[in-house]
Parts: sequence; C-alpha cells; structure tokens
Amino acid sequence: MFSSWAARLETADPTWDLAEGERRGARLVIPGDSEWPTQLNDLEDRAPYALWLHGEANLRFSCLRSVAIVGSRAATPYGTHLAAEFGAGLGERGWSIVSGGAYGIDGAAHRGALDGGAPTVVVLACGTDVAYPSAHHDLFAAVRAQGLLVSECPMGVRPVRPRFLIRNRLIAALSRGSLVIEAAVRSGALNTAGHAASLNRVVAAVPGPVTSEMSAGCHRLIRQGSAVCVTTPEEMIELVGVMGDDLAPELRGPVLPRDRLDPETRRVLEAMPVRAGVGPAVIATAAGVDLETVLSCLGGLAAAGYVERVTKGWRLRPDRSPRQVAGKPAEGVTPAGGVTEEPAGG
Repeated sequence: MFSSWAARLETADPTWDLAEGERRGARLVIPGDSEWPTQLNDLEDRAPYALWLHGEANLRFSCLRSVAIVGSRAATPYGTHLAAEFGAGLGERGWSIVSGGAYGIDGAAHRGALDGGAPTVVVLACGTDVAYPSAHHDLFAAVRAQGLLVSECPMGVRPVRPRFLIRNRLIAALSRGSLVIEAAVRSGALNTAGHAASLNRVVAAVPGPVTSEMSAGCHRLIRQGSAVCVTTPEEMIELVGVMGDDLAPELRGPVLPRDRLDPETRRVLEAMPVRAGVGPAVIATAAGVDLETVLSCLGGLAAAGYVERVTKGWRLRPDRSPRQVAGKPAEGVTPAGGVTEEPAGG
C-alpha cells in the first residue's frame, strides 16, 4: 500500500489542482477554516485532510441541522416517493439533506430538499467537476446554486468502487443522523448506517413491504435494534432535534361524533339493541346505570339521531342522521359531550 501511494505522490501536482479547482469554481477548505465542519473531527484518524467544495452554500452552516438520507440505487417507486417526501418535509422545516447524489434514493432526497427550499449537500466519490452519474448533470447544477458538491478528490478524478465506501464516512459524519430508505441486505447504505452508529449518530430506517427485498436491510436494522423506525419527517426531527422542543405530534385516529359524548351517555348508547326495541329498564341494566340516567340520555340521543323510539321501546337508528358530520358534534350534543336539551316526551 505504501508503494502504491508513493507512486501516486510522484504524479501529484498540487499547484495544478488548486489552479484547476479555481478555474472550475471550486474551493479548497481545510481544518481551521471558518467553513470547516467541526463534526468531522469525530472521525479522528479517518478525518479528511481537506475538502473540495463547489456551490453557493456554506458547508459548516448547512450541516449544523442536517440529516443524511441514503438507500438503494435500484429504488422502487415507493422508495423514491418517500425519499422525496422526507427531503421536502425536512427541508421545509429548516433541515439540510446530505447524501451521495446517486440514482434512486439519493437523487430523490436531493430533489425533495431543493423543492423544500433547503440547501442539500452531495458528497461525491469523484472530483466536483465530474458529473457521476452523468444523468444527474442538471441535478448537480441545481445543487451548486442552492447547496454544495463536496469531495476529497481533486478535479478530474473519476469514481471507482472503493471510493464510494470511503466517502460514506463523510456522509455519516456531516449529519446529525442517518435515515435509511430502502436498502437490500448488501446495500452500501448499510455501510453509511454503520459509520453513523460508530460515531454515535442517530440511525433510523423507514419500513417497507415485508415481501420487498429492497427493504430487507431496513427491516434487519430495525429488528436488531440498530435503527429506530420512523415514518414521517417529524419523527426524524424528533430524533435529531432539540430534546423536548422538536417532538413529533402524537398520531391519533379520526374523532367520531360519539367520541364527544359524556361517559354515561356513551354507555347508554353502547347498550342499545340494533333491531328489536327494548324498554328503558332493560337498557339501564345492560348499561349499568340507573333508570333516571337512561331516561335523561334517551331524549338527547334521539335528537342527535343516534336512537329512535319503536313499538316495543328504543333501538339504534338503522341509518345515520344527515345532520351528523364526522369529527363534529351532532346537533343536540355539546362539544364537551353532554346533551344540550332534552326534547319533551323523551
């Protein structure tokens, strides 16, 4: 290895590299520069000596609140949709996206971040003047205008397979946490997740269909406890944000009109028969309340369209009243769940 590096050193021309970088519009930053992200120091002896940057954004500021989104190149429509949604959702909330600029999940995440108005950082395995993959030429141009292309390699360096795995440590180190969206069991995205875990960064994964090989790596990370399962940008922000300040909203089911009834009225309603009518005394026994309570509740429930009076007593209405709207209290029922008034003869 030493002989190999020594041979490369003989052909190196740092003066030409600096001149060519300046000509291409790139800049070189080193530790101690104002734009150098100090979190790269967590890599210790694996930290880069310098980085080439090409773009309008400031690397240090862009990475203060950033999330790495990585995943399969051969992503499914499910995966690319989620990557774009996470990129846009995080971007709209002031979080930058760091990724590798590859096909599939990477590209979708970068585009989502651009749509969300946030800077996005593309960490390349080649020079910043090399568009790889070539089909992302326009994407990289948009990134230069709103974010940054980053590389350890000088101008003109072409990508080779080992460089992709080497650059993954930078993706993990630059961000506050890494999110894996679609990864097979041998995906390079799992390599990034491993680097993030070794740096004590948050690792999260989005679940997919259990029959999908492209999500098998994500499921293994979750099953082994190596990653936290997330399904929304808010949940990811809760993991990497400020403790207590960036909590994700609690997911709840839809609020139905009967949810707004007070407990006693709900018990009476649940004790009502569906077909044959029964008397108030039978309802009181089934509901576990006294007869006076049943008589008090029946009028309000009838006015709200829940029950109806038939020959043999009371039963649930076979259809719903058109006045009842999902998520709102039915007419005759207060927002707190009580009955506004009891019709005469109830």
